Amino acid sequence: MIRIAIDAMGGDLAPAAIVKGAIDSLSSCPNTKLLLYGEEKAIQEECAKYQYDTERIEIIPCSENISLHESPVMAIRRKKDSGIVKGMKAVKEGEAEAFLSAGSTGAILAGGQLIVGREKGVLRPPLAALMPTRQGVTLLTDCGANVDAHPEWLVQFAKMGAIYMKEMLGVPSPTVGLVNIGAEEEKGNALVKAAMEKCKEEKDLNFIGSVEARDIVEGNCSVVVADAFVGNVVLKMYEGVGKMLLSEIKSGIKEGGPLSLVGGALISSALRKRMKRFDAKSHGGAPILGLKGLVVKVHGNTDGVEITTAIRQAKEFAEKGLTKKIAEALDFSDKEEESKEE
Repeated sequence: MIRIAIDAMGGDLAPAAIVKGAIDSLSSCPNTKLLLYGEEKAIQEECAKYQYDTERIEIIPCSENISLHESPVMAIRRKKDSGIVKGMKAVKEGEAEAFLSAGSTGAILAGGQLIVGREKGVLRPPLAALMPTRQGVTLLTDCGANVDAHPEWLVQFAKMGAIYMKEMLGVPSPTVGLVNIGAEEEKGNALVKAAMEKCKEEKDLNFIGSVEARDIVEGNCSVVVADAFVGNVVLKMYEGVGKMLLSEIKSGIKEGGPLSLVGGALISSALRKRMKRFDAKSHGGAPILGLKGLVVKVHGNTDGVEITTAIRQAKEFAEKGLTKKIAEALDFSDKEEESKEE
């Protein structure tokens, strides 16, 4: 039985969206039990709207909640009875195989390091998100955890991202590239140039050099690496373009008259299938790589659909042992950790 701890009060539409997504996931995620952390009465009221197997959902009462405006570290240290803190402790203590939240990104990242803990030798854990491409999907890391990064961190992001693609998606030899402003070697800022040289030295890394943002969509690179500032801009732009394209296509069909409407109706099924790939909701959450336990961050404006997808994703990560495989595959020494931590 895979147990997934869920912050039921995290996100703009919590707890309604979280509870709906959790209950909807039960049919597609057999052999799972969901632990919902949060305000007991509010969660019970939402659960009462549905019929489900009550043996597979447990409510763990929490008297506190961490808001988006609080200091992440202080909130984690002070609000011991919040869903984020209690859910992560469940993972640390082996009471759950994964933790999922749509709450404060800062608090989730802080809790991941302070409560769950980093794997030995991991300098900084990055957020990793899948993005649709012409050839399938590409993993972007870091997409939100470490805004000010060091070259050594990017090298580790690359290694962990490659392990993710190999172990989770079955890519035999994942290609890795650094997000840059040009393909030429002389392009880039000091961080990218230094990381470029270090990545070239890694013999076990299938490194292909620079990748421009416009080329990510082609899918020629399995893993694209950046600091969180650049990575988050790329991710949000990607999501925005997907929404814009769908809106423009719908508007164009409506403005084209009766024949366009007929044509739109004929291709609507195929079009929806294609455009769904650009919907962030269909790709679930972003795991934090390099922690001792599985922690997944979901969009703050998530609805029930994305929660269902994220739960299914977390279950798969847990079953395949993502965190364990990253720890086993990496060979980061104590000396490296001590010399580069600062």
